[in-house]
Amino acid sequence: MRAFFMVCSTLVTLLFYHPVLAQRTELIHFVQPLAGTAASNTDAAKKHSEANSEQYANTIPAVTAPFAMTQWTPQTRKTEQKCIAPYYYSDSLINGFRASHWLSGSCTQDYGSFSVMPVSGSLQNALQQVESPFSHHNEQSNPAYYQVTLDRYKLQIELTATARCGMMRITALESDSVYLLINANSDEHEGQLELREQGGVVGKNPIHRIYQGWGKYAGFDGHLYLMAEKAPSAKGTYYQAKVAETTAIKSDETSGIYLGFFLKKGETFCFKMGTSFTSARGAEQNLQKEIPSWAFDQVKQKAIDEWEQALGKIVLQDSDIQAKRIFYTAMYHAMQHPRLFNDVDGRYPKFAGNNEYRQTKEGGYYDDFSMWDIYRAQIPLLEIIAPDLVDDFVASLIDKGEQGGWMPIFPCWNSYTAAMIGDHAASLISSAYLKGIRQVDAGKAYALLRKNAFDVADSLTYQEGKGRRALASYLQYNYIPMEDSVPIAFHKKEQVSRTLEYAYDDYALAMFAKSLGKSADYRQLFARAKNYEKIFDPAVGMVRGRYMDGTWYKPFYAEKREPYITEGTPHQYTFYVPHDIPGLAKLMGGQEALESSLDRLFSEGGYWHGNEPGHQIPFLYNYTRSPWKTQERVRRLLKEEYSDGPGGLSGNDDAGQMSAWYVFASLGFYPVDPISGNYLLTSPLYKRYEMLLPNGKRWRVSCDQEPDTHRYIQSVVLNGQDLGRNYISYQEIMQGGDLEFHLTNEPTEWGSTEKEQAKGLRN
Repeated sequence: MRAFFMVCSTLVTLLFYHPVLAQRTELIHFVQPLAGTAASNTDAAKKHSEANSEQYANTIPAVTAPFAMTQWTPQTRKTEQKCIAPYYYSDSLINGFRASHWLSGSCTQDYGSFSVMPVSGSLQNALQQVESPFSHHNEQSNPAYYQVTLDRYKLQIELTATARCGMMRITALESDSVYLLINANSDEHEGQLELREQGGVVGKNPIHRIYQGWGKYAGFDGHLYLMAEKAPSAKGTYYQAKVAETTAIKSDETSGIYLGFFLKKGETFCFKMGTSFTSARGAEQNLQKEIPSWAFDQVKQKAIDEWEQALGKIVLQDSDIQAKRIFYTAMYHAMQHPRLFNDVDGRYPKFAGNNEYRQTKEGGYYDDFSMWDIYRAQIPLLEIIAPDLVDDFVASLIDKGEQGGWMPIFPCWNSYTAAMIGDHAASLISSAYLKGIRQVDAGKAYALLRKNAFDVADSLTYQEGKGRRALASYLQYNYIPMEDSVPIAFHKKEQVSRTLEYAYDDYALAMFAKSLGKSADYRQLFARAKNYEKIFDPAVGMVRGRYMDGTWYKPFYAEKREPYITEGTPHQYTFYVPHDIPGLAKLMGGQEALESSLDRLFSEGGYWHGNEPGHQIPFLYNYTRSPWKTQERVRRLLKEEYSDGPGGLSGNDDAGQMSAWYVFASLGFYPVDPISGNYLLTSPLYKRYEMLLPNGKRWRVSCDQEPDTHRYIQSVVLNGQDLGRNYISYQEIMQGGDLEFHLTNEPTEWGSTEKEQAKGLRN
């Protein structure tokens, strides 16, 4: 039985809210939502990023609850086009405040969104040019609250939010007429808005698919229900700066509904908005449940309390204010997605459906799984601090698989996509099950994952984004040859990267099969987990494109982007064997060869932290005779690749993966192989911290010296006993206890023997 009931409250509130901590308002003030809204200025980002899309973290200053349905953000760009975030720090004009479904930190696109722009003075003049200048000096931003002054209109705007709803308070700085301009952000010009009695507004913004079936209707809509605190003195519609007294309009960025009021200087009034993916009635019910009153400060305080509880899962005992800002901003970014999709009554749109709906009676239904990114660190982080939430993620994926017939690869927009490579639902679900997070039907989960791994989809099904890309080639050759260009995918070709990631997914599923007693499947999948060997060329010591006849792709460039590699270079991707680094080292010629290859990658500037495939690389020195290099490299990346300014992330944050890496690395451990349940150790960034575990236990970590000046590990002690290895396990963390790092300011041989190192593939 899944743990939380939506009829009582939102899942997010139940998961993170605790009345004892309701008065704590300490941690939220360290969060800087503007971080990542400006271009990164790190050297690695400048060298490796593609044009503008990878120079930005693509985060937004979201006012929201953790893992909420909707994020509320100031808007400087009106479109829902791909790779254009709603807000950029460098912009000087605000043109609205958006009820957004932007995938935080991504280069994707918003969907089903609506905007509201308060203006003052002449409505006709405002419609000619709606934007208002604003100053960052008059801007406040935290996860629960946003405030800004619209200079042109002499209005102070405040935003706060719940999981599905938002509330705005407007203060007039001069006596004047004030209007709300409401529109659907429909690039397809298909939005609909309608006035209701007493000045209420309902809206619908049809959602269109991206990547697979690009541009086709996704089978569900974004819905809005808006209420003003008092009846408007004027109301109607507008289209291209022309005003009418009609009650309904087809809405896009040039057309919408207006509500007019008169405010005296210093006077305030509020309006509140419910959102839904099912109907206007669903949005209204969400609003009635989550914001029943007009008490703005009360809603704001509850949002603060939720974030305090969420951020307080990890408490740093550190006097460095900048370090706390970076850390808790990373926590905030790692708690945006996956997205809650069901209404308060449990209703949600069927996955890959056509205006069909389903009901969840307990727990929450989630979508927007940026799966290629988050299985690496963001989901493993939640496995520790919020395992019940991960259980709902698993249940949601199973629901999707059952409703659509196949386990999705990269489920976003509540649809199948072939956006990225791999099949990492296998990692998420297997990892959760193997860690004991298993309040769902394991048999259903395994059957769906097995279908992806063994069954080649027919042509029509494949076109719809179902099934593994290039699986037929992979099964025939045990790698994907260069002749298979993988045409039915957003990322075409990339055969070597696909082979490597399928090998890892096969390993993940093999471990799941073994735990369920499916011996034949286990043996077959375990053998496939070694397919990374098939595309490793001993002559160059790296992975390389390969043809059907076994010959290698020419020419070979280790440090250039190649068509057979995903968003990186052959040298970077060579280290993507998270499940069997000892096996990779053996192919290279031993631990010394592995270490030498790692050294070259870093010394020649080949490491790129701004993209996910390399995130495990700095920790791989733990498989060599020099774990101290992990401690050195990780510390340098923590200092150089992250900051607390607007350009504080060195690449797309991708639903919180970049941020989750920072959380783990700064705490001193990282899940190179999430399936194993082991985390490779490095020296923490903080002298002391404490993790509050869901079972009421506490995981306390301390250093005997200042980590700032003593970054190298001399020894590690767990509950009074020498740990004797350079990794820690999930079970040890979840049992609670004390981990002590004894640090020094010079490199040591700690963790350098094979006895102290994590193992690779073993039967």
